[in-house]
Amino acid sequence: MPTPRKAAMLAEVKDRMERSTIAISADYRGLTVAQLTEIRRVLRPANVEVKVVKNTLAAMAAELAGRPEMSKLLEGPTAIAFGFGDLVAPVKLLFEHLRTKRLNVTIHGGWLEGQVLDRAGVESLATLPSREQLIADVVGKLQSPLYNLAGLLQASMRNFAGLVEARANQLEEQGAA
Repeated sequence: MPTPRKAAMLAEVKDRMERSTIAISADYRGLTVAQLTEIRRVLRPANVEVKVVKNTLAAMAAELAGRPEMSKLLEGPTAIAFGFGDLVAPVKLLFEHLRTKRLNVTIHGGWLEGQVLDRAGVESLATLPSREQLIADVVGKLQSPLYNLAGLLQASMRNFAGLVEARANQLEEQGAA
C-alpha cells in the first residue's frame, strides 16, 4: 500500500508527464543543490520545470499518464526537465546554461511529443533555430518573390518612361532643325 506522500508524488509526476510537450532526462550526479537550483531558475522563464524523480515512481507515472515510452529515459539518478510550451527553447536554454557554466551533466535522452530521442537527437534540437526564427525565414522566403516581381515591374515602367522621354527629345531636336 503506497503512502500518501508517495501517492501525491506519483500524481504530481503523472500530471507533469501528461501536460509536457517535451521532456529531457539527465543524470544529476555531481551537481550541488545550488547548481540544480540555478538550472531550475534559468529554465523557469521558458515554462520548464525540473524534477528529480525516483525511477520506479517515474515509470509508474509514465504508465498512468499513457506515455510508457517515457520510462525509457530513466537511467540511474534522474532529473527530468518537463517543457510545457515551445519545443526547442527548453533544450537550447539547458544546453546553453550547461555550456556557459561548464557543468558536466550527462543527458540520457529526451521525449518529444510521443517520440523518444537519444542524446544526439536532443543535441540536434539544441541547434535548431527558434520557432520565431523559423517563421521569419518562411515569411521572408514568401515575400522575396513578390518583392522581386514588384522591382521588375517598376524597372520596366521606369525603362519605358525613359524610352518615351528619349524619343520625345529626339523628335524635338528633329523638329527644331
